[in-house]
Amino acid sequence: MSGTSAVLPAAGEVLVVCAHPDDESFGLGGVLGLYGEQGTVVRVLCFTHGEASTLGASPGSLAELRAKELDAAARVLGVAAVTLHGYPDGQLGEVGLDELAALVDEEAAGADLLLAFDEGGITGHPDHVRATQAALGASRGLPVLGWALPEVVAARINTELGTAFVGRASDGLDFVVEVDRARQLEAIACHASQSGDNPVLWRRLELLGTFEHLRWLTPAPTP
Repeated sequence: MSGTSAVLPAAGEVLVVCAHPDDESFGLGGVLGLYGEQGTVVRVLCFTHGEASTLGASPGSLAELRAKELDAAARVLGVAAVTLHGYPDGQLGEVGLDELAALVDEEAAGADLLLAFDEGGITGHPDHVRATQAALGASRGLPVLGWALPEVVAARINTELGTAFVGRASDGLDFVVEVDRARQLEAIACHASQSGDNPVLWRRLELLGTFEHLRWLTPAPTP
């Protein structure tokens, strides 16, 4: 982990750019909890309601249910505001990048930093990929920090569970920070429709332990 920092980059306000309700908790919850402890204002921009998920099928509208789960998880994580759009889940990659980037620009007023999934979306999900592309395509010139997985963790999950996670070598990571999982786990529990039968989620958290890994996608300007 040579050259990495154990301290998150300072920010007065962070805008999270993600594709689905639960991305802010399952993936970014540990980091958001740490930013909250530092007094950083966190807002979330989510592009879809996650209605195409095959997990947690239940009577009624999954889109409505997942919106409520997102609101509950955001309160647990201390998120100041959530903007939830209604783009079709699973089809975000078909939406024009300029359109999505403009929404990021609109929401980014006041933010010092954008936080998204790593390039490639970590899982390879096209919606995750597109959400990160939208963050990178925004024109305000803000630094973009990407949540990443170490390659050893990605390889282990792929071998055990047949996933297609993409990880980063240690020299490709800029931050390795220790987090308190308690608030993240409480937020995950709010997404009951998605977290119950989800062995990939629980194995990833087990392998990561108390550490999260991040890299600059668009670095902060040098003072």
